[in-house]
Amino acid sequence: MKLLAMFVLALGFAPAVLAQVAYPARAVKIVVPYPAGGYYDVASRVLGQKFSEALGQPFVIENRPGANAIVGTELTAKSAPDGYTIMMGGIGPHAINASLYPKLSYDPVKDFAPIILVSMTPNALVANPGFAAKSVGELVEAARAQAGRINYASNGSGSSVHLCAELLGTMTGTKFNHVPFKGSAPAIAATLGGQTQFAFATAGDVLAHIRGGKLRALAVTSAKRIPALADTPTMIEAGVPGYEATAWFALFAPAGTPRDVVGKLNAVAGKALQTEEVRERLAPQGSADLVGGTPEHLAGLVRSEIVKWSKVVKESGATAD
Repeated sequence: MKLLAMFVLALGFAPAVLAQVAYPARAVKIVVPYPAGGYYDVASRVLGQKFSEALGQPFVIENRPGANAIVGTELTAKSAPDGYTIMMGGIGPHAINASLYPKLSYDPVKDFAPIILVSMTPNALVANPGFAAKSVGELVEAARAQAGRINYASNGSGSSVHLCAELLGTMTGTKFNHVPFKGSAPAIAATLGGQTQFAFATAGDVLAHIRGGKLRALAVTSAKRIPALADTPTMIEAGVPGYEATAWFALFAPAGTPRDVVGKLNAVAGKALQTEEVRERLAPQGSADLVGGTPEHLAGLVRSEIVKWSKVVKESGATAD
């Protein structure tokens, strides 16, 4: 009887053990909390393909934009922690939103299991060629002369590009008019079309437009110049001492996801980030740093970034308009 009971008990554990060994045994969903076309989406699709090749199961992209990335991020936080729902998060949903929304529906630290830091990329300050300002200094002077009447586009309230503009206003004592869009593609389109005078955007998203003369690059937000825009000054060089802001993108799973699952995803993504193919797609001409690293490294970054951007939100008075 005792042996029979042990056998039955073993059978009960077998499915769970086999499920862990076989991960992934079915399709995995990568939630993107922004519309298609921007860096979050592109990075997800590039890495999703690499996951599929390495692990033998489809990694399906699901764009769930809305409420400044809260919709897709909350969906992931509340998903089963089994490795079959992960997300491409980053500076907006996992750092800035924590201070921008006092009653945020998820906790960016407690509700997620960090997988890997994918990339860190500076934003570029770009202007429509028809706009009179040809430098950061001229932009600041124009803002002082036309307080609140110069429009800038962002991919949503609370995004890194929104806060980059607010940081510029705070550090120079100027005020710009924020025009938020649902994603980077329409925000860039508005600046290309002249509906907004300028925008901050992920460098890789606007590189082709800059080189084609459709946008004018005024500065990059990193501490040092980047190879892709070697002739474009940093914000510090352009006359704003101490200005530095870097966007980052990372993979997360719901809290409680098994460590071996997180470890498997980290290993595959880390290897992919070292390939020339992925570098060409996610860091063209040196427009970003593909980082990688451990889940613990990403966890530390999230905590430090929440502290950093809470100060910017408080000092600038930025709101989720």
